[in-house]
Amino acid sequence: MSAADVRTWAPGDELPALEVPITRTLIVAGAIASRDYQDVHHDAELARTKGSPDIFMNILTTNGLVGRYITDHFGPYAVLRKVAIRLGAPNYPGDTMVLTGKVTTVSAEEGTAQVAVVGANGIGKHVTGTVTVSIGGDIGADNGRDNGRDIGADNGGEAS
Repeated sequence: MSAADVRTWAPGDELPALEVPITRTLIVAGAIASRDYQDVHHDAELARTKGSPDIFMNILTTNGLVGRYITDHFGPYAVLRKVAIRLGAPNYPGDTMVLTGKVTTVSAEEGTAQVAVVGANGIGKHVTGTVTVSIGGDIGADNGRDNGRDIGADNGGEAS
């Protein structure tokens, strides 16, 4: 990534949507990977006895997908600083969650951007929240300085 490739982010910028197919495998694997052994995340019959029509995604899997969405867009030097999410409509197998995001604030001094994120599925908003991310490169419109965050290919990935 050279300085010429660095994207300048500004409030109001919208991130491209990411469609995530919600499969049984994704739900169960996410629950197991996060050591969430609640039966509602892997046993459809027990989930139904508890009032759910099927198994559903846990918050830790959702949190990971939100993090992936942000880092995919801000690049390999992005670091998640804060993720604050709230769950709404469950993610059931066979649905698709569409993640969207909009930059709300940019701090050139801190080298961060805050992004409002929504993940919607066929029954409503599955997740809403904000993510604060440190981003490499020149951020903020007309900031006139790089604050040591301009990552160039010629310096081995070190901040200049």
